[in-house]
Amino acid sequence: MKKYRIYGVGNALVDIDFETSMETIQKLNIDKGVMTLVDANKHLQLLEDLSGIKHVMACGGSAANTVMAVNQLGSKTFLSCKVSNDSHGNFYYEELIRNGVHTNLEKDNRQHGTTGSCLVLVTPDADRTMNTHLGISETLSHNELREEAIKETEYLYVEGYLASSPTGCEAAVIALKHARKNGVKTAISLSDPNMIAYCKAGLLEMLNGGIDLLFCNEEEAKLFCQTDDMNEVCESLKKYTRTFAITQGAKGSLVFDGEQFFDVGATDVPVVDTVGAGDMFAGGFIYALTQGYGYESAGIIGGITASKIVTKYGPRLNNEEINEVKANIEQFLEG
Repeated sequence: MKKYRIYGVGNALVDIDFETSMETIQKLNIDKGVMTLVDANKHLQLLEDLSGIKHVMACGGSAANTVMAVNQLGSKTFLSCKVSNDSHGNFYYEELIRNGVHTNLEKDNRQHGTTGSCLVLVTPDADRTMNTHLGISETLSHNELREEAIKETEYLYVEGYLASSPTGCEAAVIALKHARKNGVKTAISLSDPNMIAYCKAGLLEMLNGGIDLLFCNEEEAKLFCQTDDMNEVCESLKKYTRTFAITQGAKGSLVFDGEQFFDVGATDVPVVDTVGAGDMFAGGFIYALTQGYGYESAGIIGGITASKIVTKYGPRLNNEEINEVKANIEQFLEG
């Protein structure tokens, strides 16, 4: 048996989630519902403009959220990322260690700089608008990879956000080569419509050679495949990946196991904040596959995991909440 269930590669971002209004989004003149990269000056200006608004802070980033979900469900995990030696970097490192996530990070061997941060604005419609300053994470490279740990994992998971950075994209491609060479299954998330709109070449470079599992939502899938016809989308995705899972919000998910499709319904819950929903779905999905369950069950378990995170603010579940998720998964498996 491999040491780790999942090895993630992604941007280390301290997520700062704000409860805000449509009017605030308009006043700040930012694009609603997508991730936008901003420079340090814009980041600081937004922080100043948002001062005094209720918020929560967590160790985030897409791959980190997925890795943490698998970890919370009870499996050993590894995360490759990059933070600096500032207060946010210390916060990030300490949260990983406290939760038992193995990492390339070392407390006393980090560079000077600014740790990446993502300002997440959550509106009353439960939509999330993200403004991200990558900071030192923009220089994530193959130096942050640990091939021996990749060899010892069941799934390598790469976030599509790495397509925005030349060194990050290169690191993703190298990690995928390590995985294929060592018989490790590969998974990628498309991450965000803006990654497809502006960084598709990087995504295609990552997907070159094919992968085992692709995660995306319906909007990302249609944009990537350049069609609104879901039948055409499904046929197109088969060119890049052996299997895939397309999340569809309140409709659930569409899962392809390489041979057949499964329409998986969603759990009906009051939606407060969709931050991290896709990441949690991927975490629950991969966790289920590594426990020996089939793709339809993985879709259900991914949905159960995601359905809990959308009922609260922020990308992380506390112990009580993760225990509820585990109980719901157990109930499904027994039922």
